[in-house]
Amino acid sequence: MTNTAATAAARGKPIIASADVAHDARDFAATASVWITTHWWPILIASAIATGIVVLLHAARRLGQRLCRRDGTGGGWGTVAGRAITRTNDFFIILAAAKLVGDTFAAAAPPREVAQVIQFLWTIAATFQVAIWARELILGAVEHRTGADGHGEALSSAMGLIRLLVTVALFAIALVVVLDNLGVNVTGLIAGLGVGGIAIGLAAQGIFADLFAALAIIFDRPFRAGDTIAYDQTSGTVEAIGLKSTRIRSATGEERIISNKNLLNKEVQNLTRRDYRRVQFELGVVQWTPADVMAGLPGVLEEVVEAQGGRFVRAGFIRFGASSYDFDVEFDSPTAAFADFFDARHRVGLAIIRRLDADGIALAYPTQAQVNVNVPEAGSGAPATPATAR
Repeated sequence: MTNTAATAAARGKPIIASADVAHDARDFAATASVWITTHWWPILIASAIATGIVVLLHAARRLGQRLCRRDGTGGGWGTVAGRAITRTNDFFIILAAAKLVGDTFAAAAPPREVAQVIQFLWTIAATFQVAIWARELILGAVEHRTGADGHGEALSSAMGLIRLLVTVALFAIALVVVLDNLGVNVTGLIAGLGVGGIAIGLAAQGIFADLFAALAIIFDRPFRAGDTIAYDQTSGTVEAIGLKSTRIRSATGEERIISNKNLLNKEVQNLTRRDYRRVQFELGVVQWTPADVMAGLPGVLEEVVEAQGGRFVRAGFIRFGASSYDFDVEFDSPTAAFADFFDARHRVGLAIIRRLDADGIALAYPTQAQVNVNVPEAGSGAPATPATAR
């Protein structure tokens, strides 16, 4: 121990080991010099081998660049893998070559001090390089999942946030792994990160709930901007999917804003993704219609529906009405467009009326009969009789 270190220890102050570090550095330089002088020929051969490994790894990195260029979509798995490969840095490549040659070429095996330095640098380079690869693969997978659907500003904001979260998480894990491999006690660090994460999560749980709901909408794709959806008793066209809320334009013109979490907690019907719209009519024929005529009525209705371009589903007797025998007819419009649905309903309705008129089948309707009664003279004491009866 030097005089400075001894004095600091005697005063109870921390010892700054600058003198020890300088001494260790001189010992390392002397050891490395002796090793290079005495093993120059094996070291030269090992250097040549390491250079070849570096060249091969650079060629692999250029292969990743070609994979990115070959993928015309820009979001395929070839681009994802190629982009991860191109993120391989030179520091990792050099240390990978040194580590590989040092472990396999015994003639150029470095002394313990040099091997420790190489192992120290290799641990740092390999750990952070794996974190970089993992980040690129995760982000590439996310972009591959959402690339075909372009959600505009919401997707750009979400990707920026995802990139930040993934980067912080992976590099924090890499830092903990490096410190643990270097013999540092990381228990307190991990506990602190855990407590801090819980505190932040509790403080902003409402924001995070809407945020993750937005990510679920973007990645799970129950609906997209431009789709017409229905939830509760509300329906409208989705105009924008934000990180906090979704904006929906109703059929009556007003803009409705609902938080993403509340929206996903409801049953959402995506009206845009259906292939057709179903139309249902109820017909009441007069009660003196013959049973044989009513037995053929479903076939008549089917002919009318198909003649007007609709897809017939079913028709038949459903109930005994107060003054009619009620039938039901169901058919599908050619497409899911509301205009086609509206026009099909109009055409088929009028065609049914014309066909029933042509076949002499009368539709029932409420009637009111006038009944003439004798009204007693005033003062006769006879009860009054209603003037009309239904």
